[in-house]
Amino acid sequence: MRYVVAVAETNSFTRAAERCLVVQSALSHQIARLERELGARLFERTSRRVRLTAAGEAFLPAARQCLDAAERAGSEVAAAVGEIRGRLTVGVIPTVAAVDVPAALQMFRHRYPHVRIGLRVGASGQLVEQVKDGAIEVAFLGLPVSDRPDGVSTRELGRDDLIAVVAPGHPLAGESEVDLKRLSSEVFVDFPSGSAGRAQTDQAFAAAKVAREVAFEVTAADFMARLIHQSLGVALLPSKYVPNLTGVVTVPVTDAPARIEHLVWNRFTVTPAAKAFLEILGVVSGDSG
Repeated sequence: MRYVVAVAETNSFTRAAERCLVVQSALSHQIARLERELGARLFERTSRRVRLTAAGEAFLPAARQCLDAAERAGSEVAAAVGEIRGRLTVGVIPTVAAVDVPAALQMFRHRYPHVRIGLRVGASGQLVEQVKDGAIEVAFLGLPVSDRPDGVSTRELGRDDLIAVVAPGHPLAGESEVDLKRLSSEVFVDFPSGSAGRAQTDQAFAAAKVAREVAFEVTAADFMARLIHQSLGVALLPSKYVPNLTGVVTVPVTDAPARIEHLVWNRFTVTPAAKAFLEILGVVSGDSG
């Protein structure tokens, strides 16, 4: 099953063999043997590409679940004798500020060197779904104050107001404060429509009963800052995150949107490695909020 998953993810028998540290002939032989046992071909092979058949598409989710279950079982056995191993994949939003995630991961790696650490950056909604599905173990989110993560365990990490971010030469750069009505005349740089990062600002402008133009939708805050620096637009970003950016000026907003940063995990499938990481963050995995 491990070989099937590797081929499906790499779309190549050669790259899958390299990933699995076996010769390609051995990998191909084992997959062919599995196909004979199943009575169906899992892959369509041509000289130019490899892709899953309908049977392969049906087989892949169960194969991944079996491999994950086997890995969790091994991790649980190791934890029972005092050793934390397995994997820890952490999800983060681009503007996480309540926790120094790289420092936390460095501490974790120092304490638990046998755990494979991974990191995924994404939007809050996507990260919650990945935690539910078991694709990642824990995630750091940023949500409007009116929202709460659904279907996962959560711990509030901090609250923060958003602040206007403008170019150094912008007319607002010298102001001591600004309101949303004044900002509504500006062209905005923001996160994609439908994301939690965008919703914080959209909801605030809707509450103020003023409209705005979002001309630039991006996913990375540092790229957002580059657009702002070139005077292409302005943005509203968390005040505790903005010090990470360069080449921009900040202005407090009197009726600013706010957000809450959350740490989330799935307490029904939490692994020993995830439990250990939560403990480093001062969280007990059985907590719910």
